Formats: sequence, structure tokens, C-alpha cells
Amino acid sequence: METWDAIRSRRNVRRYSDAHISPGDLERILEAGRRAPSSRNWQPWHFVVVSDRAQLTELAEVWRGAGHVRGSAATVALVAEASRSEQDRDRLHYDLGQATANMMLAAVDLGIGSGHSAVADQERAQRVLGFPAGYFCAYLIAFGYPDDRPLRPIISPNRRPFDDVVHWTTW
Repeated sequence: METWDAIRSRRNVRRYSDAHISPGDLERILEAGRRAPSSRNWQPWHFVVVSDRAQLTELAEVWRGAGHVRGSAATVALVAEASRSEQDRDRLHYDLGQATANMMLAAVDLGIGSGHSAVADQERAQRVLGFPAGYFCAYLIAFGYPDDRPLRPIISPNRRPFDDVVHWTTW
């Protein structure tokens, strides 16, 4: 798939088929996250990959909007060291967002859907994922093949009009 088609095809997928993701495809998605741009090449991320059904079921409880994690073929938890300064926290979330976008676009290129979610219950996330003290789970990205319809370019996306978003030279 061309990059532009992947961008136009990406959507949040919340229902997945029972198909497994091959290890090679999963590694390609993770490599896309690892190669994401990072402020000062900081690379603050750790990716915890979960495909065990019992773990996915428990992980789906870390946030009220994470129910789709339960049915995913695999979910990647983005874990990082807790930042001390506000500036580091801002940089951290920006970097994690770039890693997230890279992984989601790489998945689309493979015909794999994704859906992101936040994490509220850090104690439960730590219990399920086993990350050390001083770290936190920032986001989850569920991956799987869409159950409802395949990924293809969306002709009329539900987005604000281009001219409402883009300002040339000045606002």
C-alpha cells in the first residue's frame, strides 16, 4: 500500500476477527514504533506486547474505553519512565504519540486494524504487564484484523473541512 493510501485508510478498529497476526507482521509494526522520531533522540519508550487472552481481558479493564483490547489479536502497551519535569512529560507524550502513529500506519499497510486507548488504572496495568516501579503505562494500541469491513481509503472522512483547519501565512 502507498503511504497516502495507508493514511486515508487508517481508522479506529474496535472489533476484530479471530485471525492471528504473524510474528513477522507484529515485529514490523513494532519496528515502525521503534523508528519513530524522538525529541533529541531520547527514545523514552518500551513496548510490551500482549497476546495472551487472559492478559488481554485483564488489560481491557485499565480504562473504561479499553474494552476493544479484550478481542484484539495483540495489544502493545507503551510504557515509559515517569518524568519529573513538566517539559519532559510534554516531550514524552509527543514522542509516544509519534511512535503510536507509526505503529498504526504500519499496521494499516499490512491490512491490520488498530484502536488506541488511555490507561487510568496504573496498578492493574503494572500487575498485568510487570513493568518496574518508577514507570507507567501511557497508552495501549490494540491490533487485529477488522471484523466488520476491510481497511481501504475513506473517501469522505468525518473531519473538519480543510479550510477550517488550514491557515495560510496567518490565521
